[in-house]
Amino acid sequence: QVQVVESGGGLVQAGGSLNLSCTASGLTFDDYAMGWFRQAPGKEREGVSCISWNGATTYYANSMKGRFTISRDNAKNTLYLEIYSLKPEDTAMYYCAAREWYCSGPSDEYSYWGQGTQVTVSS
Repeated sequence: QVQVVESGGGLVQAGGSLNLSCTASGLTFDDYAMGWFRQAPGKEREGVSCISWNGATTYYANSMKGRFTISRDNAKNTLYLEIYSLKPEDTAMYYCAAREWYCSGPSDEYSYWGQGTQVTVSS
């Protein structure tokens, strides 16, 4: 059974930083591209970033470039997202998702999802 578990969210002041983690089990982690998505209250889920199965290629949504860094450690079956200079508009539930081999934009192309970790940024 595949399990995807995010952690590292919390309440942080604007300007601060967070390091989110996502651990996957029950799958061959390095067969999967891994993505981060987020959903704010009353808004649609949006893609944040994605990293290919071997970490060689990363993608960021245009609005996320410069403040977000995605990485992965295949030996630990773990995905990371570092967020810098947090803004109140970054407040959202952040989700980790897995897709075989290569990144893709649409969230419905990802097979496995975690339950999310809440990030709240106070002004």
